[in-house]
Amino acid sequence: MARGILSTAELRRPVVAATAVRAFAHGGYHGTTVADVARAAKISPAYVFKFFPSKEKLFAAALESCFDQVVDALERGAGAAASADPADILDAMGDAYAQLIADRTLLILQVHAQSVAEIPEIGAGLRAGLKRVVELARARSGAPDEAVQRFMAYGQLCHLIVTAGVDEIPEGWARLLDAGIRHP
Repeated sequence: MARGILSTAELRRPVVAATAVRAFAHGGYHGTTVADVARAAKISPAYVFKFFPSKEKLFAAALESCFDQVVDALERGAGAAASADPADILDAMGDAYAQLIADRTLLILQVHAQSVAEIPEIGAGLRAGLKRVVELARARSGAPDEAVQRFMAYGQLCHLIVTAGVDEIPEGWARLLDAGIRHP
């Protein structure tokens, strides 16, 4: 094979990981089998195992694909900020993330990852993704660490509001959590 040309298998690996994102987001780690991912990718389970020798590695690859999309969206958001002010950059990054997770697939995959983070490969993948987001937010915004921490905490609060449907509850406790937070 000529240098620089990817084999069919090398081209198929990211497609399988992207399919795994959707499958694991739908069924979770425990409710999704490698055969489910293979079926959705229209390949055999043996071919999936050629790329990812275990279900844990497959989930970790899906998580990496998820965070690749998150980082790309945050980069675009930072580039579209209204000004070079750190707060404006973080706000623009947050807006870009909110748009990205509007269909909730990536959001739900992250929630599933948090629920099985005690599995070493998945916990490591989750921490690696969070590290990428924190380092990007810090580098692109130039914000102080406390502002980056608030940005991350706000993002996790948004996850909670969306997944628990808090934004649909009119009670005072829910309004307190949801105050000023809008989701597409």
